[in-house]
Amino acid sequence: MIEVNVQSLAFDRTSNTPVVILREVGTDRVLPIWIGPGEASAIAMQLGGVSFQRPLTHDLLVSVLGGLGGTLQRVLITRVEDSTYFAELIIDRDGDLISVDARPSDSIAIALRAEARIFADDALLAAVPEAMPVGDDDGEENGESRISGEALEEHLRRLRPEDFGRFDH
Repeated sequence: MIEVNVQSLAFDRTSNTPVVILREVGTDRVLPIWIGPGEASAIAMQLGGVSFQRPLTHDLLVSVLGGLGGTLQRVLITRVEDSTYFAELIIDRDGDLISVDARPSDSIAIALRAEARIFADDALLAAVPEAMPVGDDDGEENGESRISGEALEEHLRRLRPEDFGRFDH
């Protein structure tokens, strides 16, 4: 497993889908994962330091874990099958490690809130072309637009149900 950090959020205009870009720590290798708008919003809010008076779903899960005596140790993004990524939450409770199956998008949102490390299987990073352009905050490459957390949040608010395709991630 290779440690990764959230580099940015992008929006794939060809599929009308948010993309979280994970970057391998210490290198330029990236792993793009197409995610749902709700999870993109949760990630964007955490990256942007936006907080609410009452806990949102991912905040609630971190609170519940703590209340039950557990802590999120790390997130593992383990594999992809038929364009669907799989992840595990690794929770420590009194020295016992518990693995919980989860979607990578939720796992990332939770890891950011719990300040837990994120890891991806090396094969996933190796499968992405090394020369894959990831653009910059204002640039567009390969149909991806980089946008700020605030702009993504505003875009997500304006979406209608018919704007969504099928989400398998």
